[in-house]
Formats: sequence, structure tokens, C-alpha cells
Amino acid sequence: MLSILMIGAGGIGGYYGARLAEAGHRVVLTARGAHLAALQEKGLVVHYQERLIERHLPAVDHAALMRDYQPADFDAIVITLKSTATKAVLNELAPWLAQSDVPVLSLQNGVDNEPMIARVLGESRVLGGLAVRIGGHVVEPGVVEAEGVAQIVMGEWPCIPGEQDARRPLLEILQNAFEQAGIPTAVSDDIRYELWRKLVINNGVNPISALTGLDTQSLTRHPQFSRIVYGMMAETAAAAKVDGLELGKEDVDEMFGLITSFNAIKTSMLVDKEKGRPLELDSIAGAVLRRSEALGIDAPYTATVNALLEHGLG
Repeated sequence: MLSILMIGAGGIGGYYGARLAEAGHRVVLTARGAHLAALQEKGLVVHYQERLIERHLPAVDHAALMRDYQPADFDAIVITLKSTATKAVLNELAPWLAQSDVPVLSLQNGVDNEPMIARVLGESRVLGGLAVRIGGHVVEPGVVEAEGVAQIVMGEWPCIPGEQDARRPLLEILQNAFEQAGIPTAVSDDIRYELWRKLVINNGVNPISALTGLDTQSLTRHPQFSRIVYGMMAETAAAAKVDGLELGKEDVDEMFGLITSFNAIKTSMLVDKEKGRPLELDSIAGAVLRRSEALGIDAPYTATVNALLEHGLG
């Protein structure tokens, strides 16, 4: 049995936390506000496809976490927060996290979370990861809806090719635990590559969906919007060169084909916009624009959609 701390029990964290707890693992959730109150009073309810999962798990805010728990109480800490919250939460929890060397796994959007965590905790504690083909949202306090394959891909960050890494045994233990909990899981030898491939998809559909109000299927099958989606994906692939990755047309074609084959998914950024929450714009489009500028290349599709969203249009 593993002991897992899930920082951010929203749609993604709530789903994975419920599946792990259902399989017999000890899971502690963090949340805030009405969602936290509902988790504490009624427990976590997860609707996943045809299944209903109900678990009453320990749920705390960060103040109670630091008061009542030690980092060493956990085998791994999983961050499933919006990337807009990463910096603030790291600043808040840094003294507490420094009390142990427990590894931290990021399952967040973007390519900047792992470097941020590494700057605070050191690279040896960082596990990079991504949640693949999952849509998850808090539909009311204490209640989560999730859909999709909901796969996890994870790996050492950064990866040093050809070297045996001390984090690999834990990754294999986590992989086995996740698989037994019904979560398809893969361990990657190059997690940065996987994170960038996901960013190709995220930058392709998240901002434009928030701008237009359309789901992924409507976007990728629209004669004009599909060209914008593909263009933003291509701009993302070009920007990856700053991080030492060569993503070419084959990668873009593969990712575009993948998102086109999905069911109609309402993106997380569209949901956030509808609910009046901050958008993960800086960690998705912003990450592409910063790297494009560093390379001295244009990213006109991304820059235009980003500017429209920043000015509250759409």
C-alpha cells in the first residue's frame, strides 16, 4: 500500500485520488473553499463514464497539511493543480517540503512546472508527468466528473540519457500501483519530449476553444478553425527547439490526427472561461510565445489568439 498526497483535488486529482483509494492506497487530498468543505462533510464523489466512485478521504487545506502531516508521511506527492497556481503553492509549501526528500510528481499542463519545482526542491526530487486523454472537472463542491482513457505518462525530470537514475525504482512502484488501480500508466525515458508533445495538442486546442466556445471535435472538423489549430500546433513544435527538442511535421501531423480522433471534449481552458476562473494561458500559449521570441521566430496564430483572450474577447 502506498501513501499518496494529492495537492489539488480538482477534476484530475479527484479522479486519480479516488481510483488509488479504491485500490486500497492511503490518499490525502488538498482543496479549499466550498469544495474542501464538501469533501470533509460528505466525501468525494466521482462520476467516470458508467461508474460512480464514492470515497471519504482525508481532505485538508494547506495550513492543516503543514500542521498535521510531515512530507515523510508520504511515498510520493502528486501535484494536480492548475499551472497558474504552481508558483504560489511552492512558495507556500517550500519550508514544509524541505523537511523531507519525498519525490514530487507533477501532472499539470505545460512545460514550465517541472523546472519551477526543481528550482525550489532540487532536480533529484522531481518526477515529470502528464495526464493523457482525460477530461475532468469539479461540477459541484465534492463532485467530480471525468472521462477519457485517463492515462498517466511519467518519468525522471530531467532525464540524463544512459545513466541509471535513483528515481526509476519509485517510478516503477508507482506505475504498478496506478495500473492495479485501473489507471493506464507508462514510464518514459524522455519525459520532456512527452510534455512537449502534449503542449503541441494543448496549445492547438485550448486557447482557440476558449476563444470560440467550441469543443475539440467542432474545432478540428471546421474548415477554417482546423487550420488555426494545426498552425498553433506547428508553432509549438518549432518553439521546442529552445528546450533542445526537435519536433517536426511528423509529430505535428500525429498530434493533430490524435486530437481529431477524440470524442468531442470541452477543453479545460474553455471550462475555466465559462466559470470565470483564471486561464492557463501563460503556461500554454505564453510558453510557446516566450520560446519563439528567444528563437527569433514568429508565432502569428498563437500570438493572435493569445492577444484576443488577454483582452477579454471571444
